[in-house]
Amino acid sequence: MTVTQIIADLRVDDLDEARRFYVDGLGLTEQPLGLDWVTRFVDPGTGAAVQVLTRDATAPEDPAASVKVDDVHATYASLRQAGYEIVHPLTTEPWGVVRFFVRTPDGTVLNIVQHHT
Repeated sequence: MTVTQIIADLRVDDLDEARRFYVDGLGLTEQPLGLDWVTRFVDPGTGAAVQVLTRDATAPEDPAASVKVDDVHATYASLRQAGYEIVHPLTTEPWGVVRFFVRTPDGTVLNIVQHHT
């Protein structure tokens, strides 16, 4: 398993208000994800990114960060075998990802994700 990217997931009440801040205030470019509850803002020059969400569409908790991996199934098996709490089961989501949520030892919830290949 290789981690390919980590993106902070920030909980917001209003996506339009967040959009104004990240685009108009910080000068980031919106990278819409095609979903009404989450969007991403990116600096095109550096690739630095942040996601904002009003709530997760299918999981019982909102993640603090999304960790993209090259093999989500192996990562899931490894973390389960190590005894970490799986907060949201390994799921193929209709928006094109396979993911699960895991709780870190300090209680942070991470979205472990891989795009369909």
